[in-house]
Amino acid sequence: MTELRSILDEAVRQELISPEAGGRLLPFLMERGVGVAEAQPAMAAEGQAWSDTETPRFVRGFHDVLITIGVAVALGGLWGLAALYAVLPAIIVLSEILVRRQRLALPAVSLTIALFCWTVLLMSFFFKPGTAFFNDIGADMTQFVAGFPIILGLYYARYRVPLALALCIMSALALVLALLLRLVQWASGDPAFFGNHPMVLAVVFLACALGLFATALYFDLGDRLRRTTRSDIAFWLHLGAAPALLFSVRLLISFDGSWLDVAQSVSIKTPVVVISVAVLMLIGLVIDRRAFVTSGLLSLGFAIYGIFRQGSATVDTYIYTTLIVVGAIVLIIGTGWMPLRRIVLRALPAAISQKLPPAVLAATS
Repeated sequence: MTELRSILDEAVRQELISPEAGGRLLPFLMERGVGVAEAQPAMAAEGQAWSDTETPRFVRGFHDVLITIGVAVALGGLWGLAALYAVLPAIIVLSEILVRRQRLALPAVSLTIALFCWTVLLMSFFFKPGTAFFNDIGADMTQFVAGFPIILGLYYARYRVPLALALCIMSALALVLALLLRLVQWASGDPAFFGNHPMVLAVVFLACALGLFATALYFDLGDRLRRTTRSDIAFWLHLGAAPALLFSVRLLISFDGSWLDVAQSVSIKTPVVVISVAVLMLIGLVIDRRAFVTSGLLSLGFAIYGIFRQGSATVDTYIYTTLIVVGAIVLIIGTGWMPLRRIVLRALPAAISQKLPPAVLAATS
């Protein structure tokens, strides 16, 4: 049965009303006898069973998928035939129709990604950051990164797409990272400072990755029942925070001063990556974010690949063994997600578990 609260929550998700307005409308409508089943109070709502608190809201039906395919094909053709500047008006016109007027979720995501790609090409045209980013942080790199939060921030201010704000936040943190690297490089007086001191780079990068994760938690904990767009923003931020944290760990364990190859396996390095991925999976389980776990699976696959590579097995053997191990881990975590969450949350202090999304049984009706 559809309840009044569910209707207002859906209106908030589609950004027809603000979360504050939704909270004020609920008692107002109930006092006037609106003919919808009475909503449960907040504590009762937490006790209701639901099957998933991380359902992607950007996939609402095949209609959205069909429109998204049309957007991708049309923009791809325009990109190949027209100049770079002709693509932006097309993105804006489509955003006005599909996002602002029709409020289609998946096309909004595709248009945001298209704008991001357009920004990459635009910034690359004006600024040449070069390939040796970690060896010499020049002004071009800082200016290249600075364009992203401006363009994506303006797009979010107009169309309120959660992915746009998430990309704006991540690009802003990337700008902070570039400024910190330039500051340290300038203070050292060595243009190749980070090429000679990769551990310093790893520490700075880890600080920014932790900042991204903290920002994702800020949005997440502000909507523990996952009913507003704050949850959607947190979804995308977590999707970027996990690989950033893993990359930071890979830099920290490069004790020999060389950059880690994607499948490099040197004694302690691969097991450390495996342990790091396991810790991130545990964090994802605690905060109920499968996206946080999923983004670490690629690094887990490379790490397990490295472990088997150290043995005497043939290439085919350790490739397929890696696939079996990673697949088994995914199946175990995926099928036992809610029972595992209940076990983990029971082990946490009540003051912490009460701020996290509740772990309840799936709905039976």
